[in-house]
Amino acid sequence: MEVKKVIIPIAGLASRFLPLSLAVPKEFLPLVDKPTIQYLIEEAKNSGITEVIFVVSPKQKSVLEYFKNHDAIEKTLIARKKDKLLKELYDFQAIFKDITITFVTQKLPKGDGHAILQAEKFGKNEAVAVLFNDDVIDSDVSALTQLINVFKTCDAPVLALKRLPRDKISAYGNVAVEKIAHGIFKIKKIVEKPKPEEIQSDMVIIGKYILTPEVFEYLKKAKPSLKGEIILAEVFDKMLEEGKTIYGCEVKGEWLECGDKLKWIKSFFYLSLKDPRFKDELKQYLKTIK
Repeated sequence: MEVKKVIIPIAGLASRFLPLSLAVPKEFLPLVDKPTIQYLIEEAKNSGITEVIFVVSPKQKSVLEYFKNHDAIEKTLIARKKDKLLKELYDFQAIFKDITITFVTQKLPKGDGHAILQAEKFGKNEAVAVLFNDDVIDSDVSALTQLINVFKTCDAPVLALKRLPRDKISAYGNVAVEKIAHGIFKIKKIVEKPKPEEIQSDMVIIGKYILTPEVFEYLKKAKPSLKGEIILAEVFDKMLEEGKTIYGCEVKGEWLECGDKLKWIKSFFYLSLKDPRFKDELKQYLKTIK
């Protein structure tokens, strides 16, 4: 199965970013001069994706506005002969060329698994990718391409993995693994936010996946947690308990997290200090405020 579709859930409450998230949707928080959501679209396109399915809340409208044609701005820039800015607009629009964008609604925030389930019809007969807005990978080969390459060899669900120091693991989904090849593993067990004595390895799951149609069948059968949520990691663990095979790919590249304020700020500065347009002046500025 080829992977040509990606599901991007963005219907969450973004409560960790209050009060900023009352004014700016989390997916539009900037990393340098682009919103985080644009990094995911670029990753998808660079990985051969032709259809993007956003899972949105009923009140989310800004994402619809962002991806439409901006004819009025284009006409103004042409009239004012702002060629440099016009090129930036055209470069932005080129990202979405040949990509179909679709929206499905998650009426209530009932977990990441529930969000993905709202896009079930797109994954009934084919493998689909999933990208979460919390995780950006800065790499020469996109993280999603790395996952797709593993999927081509195994035809089973593939999860993106990264290594972390032991004292950081309790905030993530932790995995027990069996090494298959360099950077490729069979997942043996998943423990969500483990206690110190429950830690399985130094590897955690990040928000990038390849899902097969079978995953959606398990999502439909999943029992909600005490909070009324369907958790994707718990569904994966149920599959493992029943003897299903799930693979992990230790993705190459710098993991830029955007799940809370401090992680997002660190990611912002990492990319800003790497950007050739800004890095020299920023480094000079930082020396003045030490």
